Amino acid sequence: MPTKAKKKPSTKKHHAPAKSKAAKSAKTAKPAKSARAAGTDPKRVAAILAKLDEAYGNATCELKHENAFQLLISTILSAQCTDVRVNQVAETLYKKYPDPKAFAYATPGELEQDIRPTGFFRNKTKSVMGASKAIIEKFGGQVPRTMEEILTLPGVARKTANVVLGTAYGIASGVVVDTHVLRLSNRLDLSRNEDPKKVEQDLMKIIPQEKWIQFSHQLIWHGRRVCHARKPKCIECNMESLCYAKDKTI
Repeated sequence: MPTKAKKKPSTKKHHAPAKSKAAKSAKTAKPAKSARAAGTDPKRVAAILAKLDEAYGNATCELKHENAFQLLISTILSAQCTDVRVNQVAETLYKKYPDPKAFAYATPGELEQDIRPTGFFRNKTKSVMGASKAIIEKFGGQVPRTMEEILTLPGVARKTANVVLGTAYGIASGVVVDTHVLRLSNRLDLSRNEDPKKVEQDLMKIIPQEKWIQFSHQLIWHGRRVCHARKPKCIECNMESLCYAKDKTI
């Protein structure tokens, strides 16, 4: 019987099925950046708080004041101005204007000149006079003790409200976020936001409420004394080992 010819093995190469574009992109796509800062691990936050206590255990508000009203006015004047300059102006200001009534019914042009060294004196005059009138007319001459009420005063936003409530009344309604707290919160990777309101919300989530008032004072002191904007003195910083900021100087 004639033998059947054996089939030669096929020489055609079998190519693996081409990967879909979706599969390729899934493989090469970088993971999305987390909105939450990586440095907010509870142990790291606790270590930062301990270092701040160690360095600035007695930190407090550096605006000189005798009562909540004076602190409110000085905080309004401190916008875009140093506390040192505000304190210099305040030495004579509160002798001339001792209470809300004196500010509320001051001569605008005269008050402008009295606070001129603090900058933006026209807008600040409107805020100071407006806040003073509201305190007299709506709150019986006393600075309000709640966030909701104090925010109704002209010229008062959350930073000013937190300063007054925390320092004058010992009420922890939030965290003061000024230029120093904003900068250091980013450097220490406690927040990756740039908006002060969002930074405050981030800090309120990771800092115990009983530390909100002192934490703000401590971070402000650290920003003024060591962690400067342009040339931070990292060699003098007791948190250097906990910090991995890109602009570290050591």
